[in-house]
Amino acid sequence: MSDFHQSTVAGLSQMLDRKEASAVELAQHFLQRSQARPDLGAYLSIDPETTLAQARAADARRAAGTATPLTGVPIAHKDIFVTREWPTTAASRMLENYRSPFDATVVARLGFGNRDQGGQDDGAGMVTLGKLNCDEFAMGSGTENSAYAKAHNPWDVTRVPGGSSGGSSAAIAARLAPAATGTDTGGSIRQPSAFCGVTGIKPTYGRASRYGMVAFASSLDQAGPMARTAEDCALLLSAMCGGDALRDSTSLDLPAEDYTRSLGQSLEGLRIGVPREFLGDGLQDDVRQAIEAALAEYERLGARRVDISLPHAPLAIPVYYIIAPAEASSNLSRFDGVKFGHRAAAYTDLGDMYEKTRSEGFGPEVKRRILTGTYVLSHGYYDAYYLKAQQIRRLIANEFQQAFTQCDVIAGPVAPSVAWKIGAEKDALADYLADIYTLPASLAGLPGMSHPVGFGEGGMPVGLQLIGNYLQEARLLQAANRFQQATDWHARTPAGI
Repeated sequence: MSDFHQSTVAGLSQMLDRKEASAVELAQHFLQRSQARPDLGAYLSIDPETTLAQARAADARRAAGTATPLTGVPIAHKDIFVTREWPTTAASRMLENYRSPFDATVVARLGFGNRDQGGQDDGAGMVTLGKLNCDEFAMGSGTENSAYAKAHNPWDVTRVPGGSSGGSSAAIAARLAPAATGTDTGGSIRQPSAFCGVTGIKPTYGRASRYGMVAFASSLDQAGPMARTAEDCALLLSAMCGGDALRDSTSLDLPAEDYTRSLGQSLEGLRIGVPREFLGDGLQDDVRQAIEAALAEYERLGARRVDISLPHAPLAIPVYYIIAPAEASSNLSRFDGVKFGHRAAAYTDLGDMYEKTRSEGFGPEVKRRILTGTYVLSHGYYDAYYLKAQQIRRLIANEFQQAFTQCDVIAGPVAPSVAWKIGAEKDALADYLADIYTLPASLAGLPGMSHPVGFGEGGMPVGLQLIGNYLQEARLLQAANRFQQATDWHARTPAGI
């Protein structure tokens, strides 16, 4: 039996170059593996016929000599990106069976382009395996809020894979896909990557187009790649990014970069800032030990540790959980049963239709955040809550800029603990606290990533978070790649996979 699933994105690309495999063979292999593991709850929809049609098109591109390095390599997409060929549900009953008339820009750029939709992109030619599970409308930290199925961590199926991109991290860790897309609003790429022992990066806000992403919090949502290695993430991010101003007003008008260009450079003299607030009370000892060992390894590779402070970082949780629900309240107001999505079957008038449609279509966590957001935006509370949160958000962003005068990258834990047991976080506030280390960079719009650095309690993976200054994704990927060349944490596989 083939072991294609043990190869990285870069490795599969080389196999295709050397004609050791075809895109159709790779697609068939990963489809077979994915269909054999429904128990993980990683996928929400799979369509073998469409996937194999894309694989044949990729093989035709390679035969014609018009391929990119990623052409024919399989990928799966978080079900928050709209797609023409697969349903897009955002893991919500509100969008059950919805099919978009267009592809998200990220999907098009990684796949087969959007020229037929009036776009300019040909696409990298990656083959889509299906749509991946997530928390409903990307609201959650464990993929327990999906309306369809809870996702499970391949390292221990009784534990969460993280969230909201838990289906993405679980699929990669279980070798059901070599790569996946994710979205990160407050840590939803970095945290599931850490919990499942994979690598993921959230680029600078605006670096990847948000066009075709089902919106949660518009000033925070950002797309990014997840894979096994930093090299893979660099390849994927190079294809994903680039200006998209005609379709996304938040897109940075900058050309795409080659994020692989500096992967092999030395870390000699790299200043790694470690905020004292990230290593204080609340961080579990097993995670602390793995983080300290990783920082020591970076020092052996030539980097220099610098102690820094981000005094307003602990305020990120109350700030985020005012701003994000406020924006969610506004964004989700469109789901009212009028134009698309779920509509209640029986109602007496328009107001009753709105109420029943939203009551039936949204899950508990989405309702909680809509109510919170509506409250903080209401008359008499806007200045006290929302405006004050935005002011503190600016203080947090300014503190990062001050910190970057002392260091080149910032490092610390991704989460206070390893992945918890499914159902263990009964209190919503406890779930929110899991984001304490990832929220500051999101509020500041900075690039951040997670890569595996060891194991903690129960043999569960631990990830190290790296944060860079604006548009410094290449530096983060370089640091992580050099670490992965010197260690093998990223190459470890869950038992039985």
